[in-house]
Amino acid sequence: MLPADTRVLADPEAVAIEACRLISAAAAAAITQRRIFRLVLAGGTTPGRIYQRLATSAQQWAAWEIFWGDERCLPADDPARNSRMAQTRWLDHVAIPAAQIHPIPAELGAAEAAAQYAETIRNKQPFDLVLLGIGEDGHTASLFPGRKSQAGAVIAVHDAPKPPAERVSLNFETLRACRQQIVIATGSEKAAALAAWQHGQNLPIAQAVRHDACLLLDTSATRSADFVSPIV
Repeated sequence: MLPADTRVLADPEAVAIEACRLISAAAAAAITQRRIFRLVLAGGTTPGRIYQRLATSAQQWAAWEIFWGDERCLPADDPARNSRMAQTRWLDHVAIPAAQIHPIPAELGAAEAAAQYAETIRNKQPFDLVLLGIGEDGHTASLFPGRKSQAGAVIAVHDAPKPPAERVSLNFETLRACRQQIVIATGSEKAAALAAWQHGQNLPIAQAVRHDACLLLDTSATRSADFVSPIV
């Protein structure tokens, strides 16, 4: 089942605007209450516009702390890295202290990076907000369908079905260990996976997302004959 708070918006730009609004509100609340805002970023291409909008927003950047949900085992400066996309579109342009930005060191290899990142996040949970996307096959972060479950807060992935095969990912329990989740999905290529999730298929996204998450969709992502639009 999809989260009860599922919102269908006009297009990817509307999704980015709403996501930025929710992230900003979560940041303000966390900083007021705990003086720090800990945010886990999604990878892939979908959140790119969100990051660009955040770069031009007014925030208490010194109180933000950034983590990633997953990373590809590529050189640290490879443009296909999730960290590079967030850096170039957003983080390089705002005043978050460097010591509060925690990319996954996936250039070390999946096993070593997973061990190191587990230590990095060990005392950082619950996260204030986890941002998640969904792949065409229903994966989220680097948790793919049909893969054997692993123990541990951060896992090494050696057999991802899309390149590169070697990755590092926060595990299901870690992605759920937060005060708030926002899930974003745009484009018709996501429609089949969203419909399958809605109808109870045990996809990785279904295992990672809490019932109280906020799911932001654009209209294209709902264009499946099997998708039942929520009443809003």
